Order: sequence, then structure tokens, then C-alpha cells
Amino acid sequence: MYEFKLADLGEGMHEAEIVEWLIHVGDTPKLDQTIARVETDKAIVELPAPVSGKVSEIRFKDGETAKVGDVLVVFETTAPAKENGKTNNAPTTPVSAHVEAANRQSPASITVAVEPQIPAQPRPRVLAAPAVRKLAFELGVELEQVTPSQANGRVTLEDIKSFAERAQTPVGAQFIAPPSPQPTQPAQPTVGTRFIAPSTSTQDERQPLTGLRKRIAEHMERSWRTIPHATAFGEADGGALIAMREALKPVAEQRSTRLTYMPILIKLLIPVLKEFPIFNASLDEERREIIYKRSYHIGVATDSPEGLLVPVLRDADHLTILEIAAKMEHLIEGARKRTLSLPELSGSTFTLNNVGSFGGGSGTPIINHPEVAILAVGKLQEKAIVQNGAIIARPIMPLALSFDHRLIDGAMAGKFLARFSEFIANPQQLMLNML
Repeated sequence: MYEFKLADLGEGMHEAEIVEWLIHVGDTPKLDQTIARVETDKAIVELPAPVSGKVSEIRFKDGETAKVGDVLVVFETTAPAKENGKTNNAPTTPVSAHVEAANRQSPASITVAVEPQIPAQPRPRVLAAPAVRKLAFELGVELEQVTPSQANGRVTLEDIKSFAERAQTPVGAQFIAPPSPQPTQPAQPTVGTRFIAPSTSTQDERQPLTGLRKRIAEHMERSWRTIPHATAFGEADGGALIAMREALKPVAEQRSTRLTYMPILIKLLIPVLKEFPIFNASLDEERREIIYKRSYHIGVATDSPEGLLVPVLRDADHLTILEIAAKMEHLIEGARKRTLSLPELSGSTFTLNNVGSFGGGSGTPIINHPEVAILAVGKLQEKAIVQNGAIIARPIMPLALSFDHRLIDGAMAGKFLARFSEFIANPQQLMLNML
């Protein structure tokens, strides 16, 4: 019996999906015959038969996902398995034949038996991905000395790191020349060198991670650990946005409402989310399903004395700009005073972070799990640009869109930013979306 296991098909690959089996139980494929097609995160790969034998069991069905080291298929065979293009056959010439031949060629006066000269077998190549070999070279680790943790004998990055950590001496210490004999006279300090004794007068302060800061840390850790982040950057001409705000401010003041750029940006964001619904979604990680949200609950990142909170503006698509402004005042004030209810702090479908409100130019935002994207807008600043062949100064707003790379690629993120920039440059398009 021979168990054919899924090997590492590329750097960092941990699993592969079975696209199609080309054999069935009872078939007898030939050596190197293609038996299956599997899909990794990079490409579709054909798997050749490692042996020639009868298929007795297939353990994964089409569409199922296997991890590296899982047994895919079992063969009934007595032939040696193929490994790295060679078969592991033992030498056919017995050792006694080498001894007898050597004694026949020796002079009669020599009574010492000649040791058999058996050709040295080549050392098998260690199974390891290129990235693993590169790390081993950089750390000075011999791959042959590392015990692999994988069932198929493949050395991983974690194996290299663990081996280096267990070493008694720092990696590379074997290359350091032994110290020269100490001179009989005290060595003179190098000119310009200062000898400073370590200070012991100050003590580090330790503070437990508790309360809101602890929950924020845990939430950020989970998001960064579980979501493969990628970030796209862009810019938008904010001249028309400034003009619209200035025109609406007197009306907002008459209604005792403070109008900032955020309510306008949220209203501009809604049609973009409707045009690209994948950004207003989440991933059910257990069932591996994408959930497209039909509600638009916008999280607004807000700074509080104890850390960053994200109050939620619910059903933003059903609110006017002034209604958004009034609700935002309530949410921001409640976040700072820690008086918001749970529904006002949960259930967001997309988060907008205005880093420009505290002077930030730009940054890389972390996705608010379980959302799939977050948009950060920076401070409006004048910037020299070329327009119709002339260099002019325009108020430019930096944009940074972080997205879940499992569901969204860079091309889609670029289109999202381009569309949002278009709305910022021409905010009067809001009129087209009014009921």
C-alpha cells in the first residue's frame, strides 16, 4: 500500500482545493500519469501518479479542500515510490563480493583484509521551499540538521526559526575569530570614544492592559491576524467639496447643527457602496460564504480619552446630510462620554475614518472586523498639480482604502477609489441620487 499525500506546491501554501479527479477507485494509472487537478491560491496544478498501481481509496471529493500532508489517494503496489525523480533502490552487489575481489587482487604476502570500497550514496536533498532555504542561509542553519515538522519530511519556516532559537550560541558565532591575547599594558581608548556606564536611577513603569484599551487591542489583534490586509491609496480634488460645505453651513446653523465634511462624505460614499456591493459585505468564515449587506450602517472612527471607538450611523442611506450631521454629533459626544448603547457601537457594515480631523495626512487603516474594508480620508491641503499644461494649487484630500484580500483585489479597490474621488470632485452628483 502506498499513501499519496499532498505536498507543498509553492511558497507558503498550506492547502489546495481538489478541482477534478482524473482517476477512479479500481483504476491502475501508470507512473507519472496525471491523476488530479488541484487549485492553490496562485494556480491550478496537475498531480502526477507517484507509483504505478491500483487505486484502492480516494479520500477527498471534487470541490473539497486538503491541507499539506493529508493523504489524497491510496495505491495498492509493491513497487518503490518515486521521489524527486529517482527510486530508492538498494545496491545489488553484495558487500562480500567487494571483499573477495579485493583479496584476489592483493599480493599473497599481504594478509590484511582489504576493506570493501562501496561508493558513497549521494545525500538526499532536503525538502524545503525557496523561502525556507533563503531564511536558513541568512541564519546560518544547515537544513540537514533541522528536524522537519511536516509529515512529508518538508522543512518549514517555523522549523528553521525554532532550530535557531534552540541554538546555544548566537547564529553566526562559529564564524567569529577567537579573541586576540590581552596586552600586558592597559589598552588606550579610541580617540573620540565615550564610555557611559548604564544608568540605574530610573525604573520602567508597567501598567496592566485593561478596560476599553484591552478590548481595542484584542479586536485589532484579531482583525490583523485573521484578515489578509492590503491597502490602496488615492487622492481627490476637494475644491467643490469645500464650496458645497460653505454653501450649506448657514442652513445647518439655522437648524442648530454643526456641519463638517464627514456628513457630506458619508452621503457621497453610499452610492459608491451600492455600485460596488462587495465592499459592504462580510465573510462567514465557518461556512465560507460571502454575506452581502443590504443595509448601510456606517461606522465612524472616533477618538475618545480611552482609545478609538467606532459608533455606528445606522441606515445612512435613508438620512439627509443634515440628519447625518445631527446624529453624528450625538454619537461623537456619546463616544467621548462613554454613554452610547450597544446598538450604537456595533453592527457596522463599512467604516469611514477621518484622520484629517486630528491633522493626519494619511495612514494605513486596520479593517474593523468582520467588515471587509475601511476607508481613511486625510486632511485637505493645497498641492501643486498640473491642469491643462499649467501648474496650479488645488486642495487635495488623501485617501487610503484597506481591504480584505480574500474577497477584494487591487483592481476592484482602484475602481472604488476612482469612483469615490469622482464624487468628491463633483459632489453635485448627489442630486441624481435623491428620491
